[in-house]
Amino acid sequence: MSFLRKEKETPPPVREAVEEVQDTGTAADVEEVMKKYDRESNTRVWVGWQKWVVKCLMIAFSLYCLYLTLWDTSLPEFRLAMFVGMIVVIGYLNFPMRKGSVEPNSMPWYDIVIMLAGALPFFYFAANAAKIKTTSAVSASQDPLMLLLAILGILAMIELCRRSVGIPILCVVGVLLIYAFTQVRFGKVIYDLFYTTSGLIGTPIATCQKYIVLFIIFGAFLERTGISAFFINLANCVAGSASGGPAKVAVISSALCGMVSGSSVGNTVTTGSVTIPMMKKTGYKGEFAGAVEAAASTGGQIMPPIMGAAAFLMAEYTGFPYAQIALLAILPALLYFTGIFIAVHLEAKKLGLKGIPKDQLPKFSKLAPKLYLLLPLVILVALVSSGKNTMQFSAAIAILVTIVVGVINNIVNSITKNPDTTDNISFMKVLDSMEAGAKGTITVAAACAMAGLVAGCITTTGLANILLRAIVSVSGGVTVIALFLTMLCCIVLGMGVPTTANYCIMAATCAPILMSEEIGVPMIAAHFFVFYFGIVADITPPVALAAYAGSAIAKSPPMKTAVNATKLAIAAFVVPYIFAVNPTMLFQFEPGLSTAMKVVQAVLIIVTSLIGLFGVASALNGYLYRPINPLFRVLIAAGGLCMMIPGNLTDVVGLAVVAAVVVFQRMGAKRSAAA
Repeated sequence: MSFLRKEKETPPPVREAVEEVQDTGTAADVEEVMKKYDRESNTRVWVGWQKWVVKCLMIAFSLYCLYLTLWDTSLPEFRLAMFVGMIVVIGYLNFPMRKGSVEPNSMPWYDIVIMLAGALPFFYFAANAAKIKTTSAVSASQDPLMLLLAILGILAMIELCRRSVGIPILCVVGVLLIYAFTQVRFGKVIYDLFYTTSGLIGTPIATCQKYIVLFIIFGAFLERTGISAFFINLANCVAGSASGGPAKVAVISSALCGMVSGSSVGNTVTTGSVTIPMMKKTGYKGEFAGAVEAAASTGGQIMPPIMGAAAFLMAEYTGFPYAQIALLAILPALLYFTGIFIAVHLEAKKLGLKGIPKDQLPKFSKLAPKLYLLLPLVILVALVSSGKNTMQFSAAIAILVTIVVGVINNIVNSITKNPDTTDNISFMKVLDSMEAGAKGTITVAAACAMAGLVAGCITTTGLANILLRAIVSVSGGVTVIALFLTMLCCIVLGMGVPTTANYCIMAATCAPILMSEEIGVPMIAAHFFVFYFGIVADITPPVALAAYAGSAIAKSPPMKTAVNATKLAIAAFVVPYIFAVNPTMLFQFEPGLSTAMKVVQAVLIIVTSLIGLFGVASALNGYLYRPINPLFRVLIAAGGLCMMIPGNLTDVVGLAVVAAVVVFQRMGAKRSAAA
């Protein structure tokens, strides 16, 4: 049963396919749904000279961030306070108080007051950073002016986070703030959260300012060089003609595009506008088509070597070399996308869907000359992997290479007289990229600031030990239960939060709990665990933003699309438990093991995991050669899970069960065909 071979099944009736594809969302439909569910999509509308004023401020912010990251040597307090102060300014210029459309050039007086009052404390802190740093914490925490400014600054960032990110994370922040105020003196809490680098301007904001901004700007430049279209065309070459080809194209292209974009929602909209109509035209139901795109786009965030820039951050947080992080992420990502690939293939077989005719697909020979579009990614990975350059320097070089590649692309299009010049670089596109980078930074910085408040409250009150004891107590010392409770925390904290900020939050709050002696999950496994479950919040109801974006394009019920996406992404809910309990899946072997045995164990876990995933995916889909009855669905799911759990006995039992069900289904299908 080949996953790529073109099949001879009869396609759905042409009339039904045409009717289905016509019922797809327009750009306006997508925008309406995203404004309803996604805070980041609710931005002010600027036109005329006001648009250029805001645009210039955004570009200036991006340039200033480049300067801060590469050359600034001032105090961290000065650098971070200036950064957050500028985020407040551009944040309120872009995000209105309420959801929905706003009048062009409309910014109420109260928003202007909030913006100025919210930015002032940070600029005051920056101007007096050296003095405040040497001032006694006790006296500073009793200074009425300093406390008032700190309160204004914290409230302004909380409100900006509400506007740009959403409410779920603020519920956590609110509970922790109330707890902190009941446990520690009010003035000390406010001082610790605002005037130290263990609060609002703590590690998450420092990471955002130092690394994340450059990767966001880099992603904005990449999008304007035509790399998304290149990935989609490449995926069409590979899988477009296979059974149910458009869905497989969506899986491959979304994995590649999402890896770069760093946004599950953004990637769903970008690639989904092409792939979802193709899937519906082929015969997939709307809720399934939207789910495939959402699940694959979300999975792009765990796709090495970029992982939506999270790979570079993980290297910073864990101390593991970047090259090792990218290597360790390969198998979990392979399992994730294989699971989705199997599901769409079985759905295609169940519905009898064909692929796209080969004469309608792009030829690789015509795509090959465009391989230079990948040069910025190759150079970025090479520079970081070498260990000789900092990540921020590597990202800056990659941005410059992207511009150079864009110029080369212009020349190639001109020489070849390519009529499609939409991916040509221009001075305006450079400015647009800088602006888009600044806008993308707002939501990430707001979420990172909230992560700093969460970490600050936990540090000030000593809540970490209390949380740890609570999880250990509730779990009864059983690791799997502790992992389950942590998973729930990650999904709640990750709702609506961009990938990079998402990981910063998880690394600061949830990973240390798993790494404690009481639970004992190895560092790298703990970080991968919390990262995975933070990411899947984008497709997990009730706040499944990527699924809602897919449903807007597919014109399908949002919740039904989210449920389908969760089923497709089943590997993301199973694999993290496996490598948390047994890190062999992350190629973490027992000390003293020979190289030959390491290879054997690695191959064994890859094979058994893939077979196990096939069993689980078949059970969820309910089809394998023919429809599977409920009893066999339970059996093959149990067998698949057994194979994914490390252990020789479980592997043997699982293999026997999966093989028996497959053989029985195959024989039944042959008998039905003969009859």
